[in-house]
Amino acid sequence: MQNIRNFAIVAHVDHGKSTLADRLLEITGTVPAREMRNQLLDSNPIERERGITIKLAPVRMTYTLNNQSYILNLIDTPGHVDFSYEVNRSLAACEGAVLLIDATQGVQAQTLAHCNAARKLHLKIIPVVNKIDVSTADVESTLNQISEILGFDRAKILKISAKTGTGVDALLGEIVRQIPPPSGISNGPSRALIFNSSFDPHLGVLAWIRVVDGRIMVGDKLHFLATGAGTSAVEVGVFVPDRKNYPSLSAGEVGFVVTGIRDISQITVGDTLTNQSDSAVIPLPGYQPIKPVVFVSFYPIAGSEINALRDALGKLRLTDSALQFYPEFSPALGNGFRVGLLGLLHADVVQERIEREFGISLIAVAPSVEYEILTKNGAIVRISKAMDLPDPSVILEIREPFINLSIFVPADFVGPTIQVCQDHRASLLDMKYLGRLVHLTYTMPLVELIHQFYDQLKSLTQGYATMDYELAGFAASDLVKLDILVSGEIIESLSQIVPKVRSPYIARDLVDRLKSVIPRQQFEIPIQASIGAHVLARADLKGFRKDVIAKLSGGDQTRKDKLLKKQKKGKARMKRIGKVDLPQEAFLSILRVS
Repeated sequence: MQNIRNFAIVAHVDHGKSTLADRLLEITGTVPAREMRNQLLDSNPIERERGITIKLAPVRMTYTLNNQSYILNLIDTPGHVDFSYEVNRSLAACEGAVLLIDATQGVQAQTLAHCNAARKLHLKIIPVVNKIDVSTADVESTLNQISEILGFDRAKILKISAKTGTGVDALLGEIVRQIPPPSGISNGPSRALIFNSSFDPHLGVLAWIRVVDGRIMVGDKLHFLATGAGTSAVEVGVFVPDRKNYPSLSAGEVGFVVTGIRDISQITVGDTLTNQSDSAVIPLPGYQPIKPVVFVSFYPIAGSEINALRDALGKLRLTDSALQFYPEFSPALGNGFRVGLLGLLHADVVQERIEREFGISLIAVAPSVEYEILTKNGAIVRISKAMDLPDPSVILEIREPFINLSIFVPADFVGPTIQVCQDHRASLLDMKYLGRLVHLTYTMPLVELIHQFYDQLKSLTQGYATMDYELAGFAASDLVKLDILVSGEIIESLSQIVPKVRSPYIARDLVDRLKSVIPRQQFEIPIQASIGAHVLARADLKGFRKDVIAKLSGGDQTRKDKLLKKQKKGKARMKRIGKVDLPQEAFLSILRVS
């Protein structure tokens, strides 16, 4: 174990994590030069196309320093705030972290968040300034920010270029020197932390593990302490970065176990794996349960694909423990699934993976959040759809989730940033000037974040603002249920929970949008938005009018009036018995727009 170093690379989005991982693989000779390509560890096509890391990726490297051979287990991590749980899982399997900061951008929101996460786990952090070869790099300013904001000694901050390889060899030496070896018990009862998993159609579930104590060997009888499942180790090995079989994995090593399990519910990320039958084996700390914060409904365009969609979501959940789903039905869109996710990017990626990897075309409705309803009898009810809201007579208060929002923005854009935050019901907690950067801290309802907040923030700051957030719990707000009525009938699927102060504006917008997409009928259709019995907005969709007097070329006016009066009675009768069938486009015009 003394020759093993387990570490992760953490950084803000686009600060060069994947590029640095490429150079490490190249310099250590893990991947032959002819097989090297950019973003080697980003195996998913979506990661390559978007230039982002979505899933953590482990790889084992061998490095020689002072005639001593070392095993370096790297876990590449995502940078986007939606995938912070991936970073936390990576850090839990490591003893150290390389904190990467872009010399052209300086300290950003995720830089601070990931640094704090590593410190909470008492990991050894190596601060590194990247992209020193870029003409717009401001290395001195970046060093000052790292020292002032993060508290690192300037003299100990490494300077590299992951693209050209400058300084990367020195970084490898510091990883060996500074990051401590694993501290497990080699000859004790075997315990391994499952930090990820995947599904192979031929081999079943592959558990990605960090062996903490003891040894896991091929043929061992395995036990999962959390689920109680049991199986045998079909194969054991490491990632280099492709799978490579080994006879066993010892304490301190990172690799995989082929379990042969087909029932994906028997394995959970964060569980403890052991080959001991003794029930006295103490489970590892694992992870905090991941709670989804954003809910999106997915409906297959072809209703016959509902079972295929269920299977696809089940297999995705194996590699993404944050994903939760349950069936639901919409009168307009048919059968589908309500999916719990960690953010808008997470939702976008899940939808794209289902469509690409499983060939299922989806309709995704606009995201919503979970609310807590405190009833007058003291019970707490959790809902994520307005149609599930209890009767107002039994509601004492409605609580919505709030976040602590951290924003880094150049001083020139402080004004627009404050304005967009105020427009989204955010309250300022703190503001600090850090040289040319300003650090703003807000508390804000989570639902405001998913309603185009990030797009507006980026637009008003010309793309310079960066943000990070964490959930701060639920708080009571003045919220109401806004109902949509078509021909006097409430359309439950279109109901929304909205701030009372904004309800008139939202009501007018919804009514105008519906008027433009509902097809005209032979009779007039009133479209209303109301809170209870109080109508906030109304629009009347005029019916078609047949020119019944066209055949009358002359004669007394009373003949024309008689025909028009007869038509008017017919229209009134049609309005009483006529039924308006809303097209799918009417639902999507509301549900797809945040």
